[in-house]
Amino acid sequence: MLGDGEEDSRNGQMSEDELPEVNWRGCSMSEIYRQLNPFELDHLPAVKPSESHTVLHHFPIRNADTEPPKPLKSHHKWDALHVRLPCSSKSQYPVVQEDGSSSIENRWEMIEKALLRPIQNSHDLQAAILSYNTKYEGVWNFRALHKLFGEEYDEDESKIFFENLLPRIIRLALRLPELVQAPIPLLKQGKCHAVTLTQEQISCLLANAFLCTYPRRNTLKKKSEYSTFPDINFNRLFQSSGSAVLEKIKCICHYFRRVCPLEDDRSNVPTGCVTFERRYMPHNEMPNWSESSIPLGITPLHITSDGTIEDEGLGLLQVDFANKYLGGGVLGGGCVQEEIRFVICPELIVSKLFTECLRPTEALLMVGCERYSNYTGYANTFQWAGNHEDNTPRDSSRRRMCHIVAIDALHFQDSAHQYHEELMLRELNKAYVGFSTSLTTLAPGVASGNWGCGAFGGEATLKALLQLMACTVTTRPLVYFTFGNEELRDQVHKMHTFFIENNILVKDLWSVLKKFYTRKLPAKELYTFLYSELEKIKRSPPKKQIIENATNQTNNDAERKVDMKNTTTLNSMSITPRPMNKRSPPSNAKRSLEESQDIFATTSPEGENDETNETAAAVAPKNTATIDLSISDDSETEELLEMAAPDAEASINSTPKKVVDNKSSPSNGGTPAKTNTKSRQRTLLEMLDQSYNQAGPATKKYCASKSPQKN
Repeated sequence: MLGDGEEDSRNGQMSEDELPEVNWRGCSMSEIYRQLNPFELDHLPAVKPSESHTVLHHFPIRNADTEPPKPLKSHHKWDALHVRLPCSSKSQYPVVQEDGSSSIENRWEMIEKALLRPIQNSHDLQAAILSYNTKYEGVWNFRALHKLFGEEYDEDESKIFFENLLPRIIRLALRLPELVQAPIPLLKQGKCHAVTLTQEQISCLLANAFLCTYPRRNTLKKKSEYSTFPDINFNRLFQSSGSAVLEKIKCICHYFRRVCPLEDDRSNVPTGCVTFERRYMPHNEMPNWSESSIPLGITPLHITSDGTIEDEGLGLLQVDFANKYLGGGVLGGGCVQEEIRFVICPELIVSKLFTECLRPTEALLMVGCERYSNYTGYANTFQWAGNHEDNTPRDSSRRRMCHIVAIDALHFQDSAHQYHEELMLRELNKAYVGFSTSLTTLAPGVASGNWGCGAFGGEATLKALLQLMACTVTTRPLVYFTFGNEELRDQVHKMHTFFIENNILVKDLWSVLKKFYTRKLPAKELYTFLYSELEKIKRSPPKKQIIENATNQTNNDAERKVDMKNTTTLNSMSITPRPMNKRSPPSNAKRSLEESQDIFATTSPEGENDETNETAAAVAPKNTATIDLSISDDSETEELLEMAAPDAEASINSTPKKVVDNKSSPSNGGTPAKTNTKSRQRTLLEMLDQSYNQAGPATKKYCASKSPQKN
């Protein structure tokens, strides 16, 4: 008799060995999509101007879908709350004359004069850019550009760039006063705010970044006005080294080929919009993980060793494994997950223009970006692989239905640190902020993976569980990509099955995770420890109907709205989802300790913002070419660890038992005392905030000579 998988020559059945390999575990993607079309569930409401949402195009949009929306007209602002545009009449620059005297000139006039001259090669382009950035003469050396056009491209390819594409980029950049006629707000720390721009406006802003026109954005000095913002001018990319740098520039050039109009043909101008929404939640709005009675098993999990977030995560909330300075090393030597996403979808790069670095309970949601390039490889093997036609449908606000959330993980130089309760709590809360939703309709699933692993030192076995907990509390399915790691795929799936069969609650897993650090066990024993401890508190599995109702929540009305508070199934499991849609409007009151100090609204003698009072002779930062944003520093982790012990203990090597005894005891199963927990947590998070203030732009620095790893 033939086995179930053996081929019977009489009926053509295939043997088990011949069956196509299944690279995923858990529920199917149709279950993740709740039996709906991948793009059928809403992520955000439609765009509507408000106090907390700046829309930089005419609203509502009245012109045809084949034309870009018209720019909103308003008075420009030159202050610490808005982007300082190079075309502003207040953008001025000190110039040293031939006779040694100095004068103040309008920066935009200098830019126009320099860029409208003939530029025939990369050295001419460097000279033109330096003519309105004279402080960096002798400092900036665009070696990557010189190598690309002198060695990588042949003579014909270089000629096409300088005779055809570069003039188009310049024409687009010089349309800035026409395309951006309203002030662009800075997305500042501690504020919930969104900004929507047209794709045409973004292309113009990026053309200016390519030509390094933005004022006050080049210095790395600690007290400069934009020390807590990412860099935006492309000068650092042009002078970085490594094969991936050339490939990233190819991606950027291809983007401009796609979006820059020809002199007599504007048919290729993109006509959509993109929204960037900064999310901030105070610590008192975070879940009490120790009291959450939601079963982890109700969260549908699809875990796969094949595919990528951007290719297989269609219609889902796609996680950007972010640097707290958005984009990380995209404009430097970095080329891991975030940097790759930013160069194949360059419209994301504009977020670096106005997004202040993220704090512990903040995230950035980016909606509507288009993908322009294909690629192969990763890190040092990354290569541009040609054009990508993005067929993602648009929503009613003309945004591509691509939703990306940037959440930054901690960087652990010592991987053992990540199991400390306060550090796990920080990661849990960060994921919660990123995954939260204000809609009352069913929330689409999350597409994520080994967030904060690789170069950041995180353990994927832990990060998978923390993200599963966050998805459970925010009622989102989870699609997890292990990027070829089959062992991790099977480990996490087996653990999730255990959660289902034993009705493990969020609070159960959290209490056991907190114990793990105190036992000083190696990371590889995490799951063995969890099985051992959770066996002691396992419950009877919930009724099948409850599981089905909680995971599917079938709803037949037209909008499929679900009142999460009144659902009988959820009440039966003591689930009380947090209402996220009633946040008070932003306040002008003085910021609390949860934010860093205000960025300098007035000019500082140490920053580049003194360029109207300085001569062109400036001292360059050391090793400019090796500075990169591909990794954040470990200062915030160290601050938390130092404060985790009682005040008498200043070292991060303090006895773990003392840390735990202040919060829990073995006798009560690790349940924290409420008063002590709240007080200590507040102190630790305040110290984390303080580390952002003290670190300043030093957190941007990273030697590009380190080999990048998958993050």
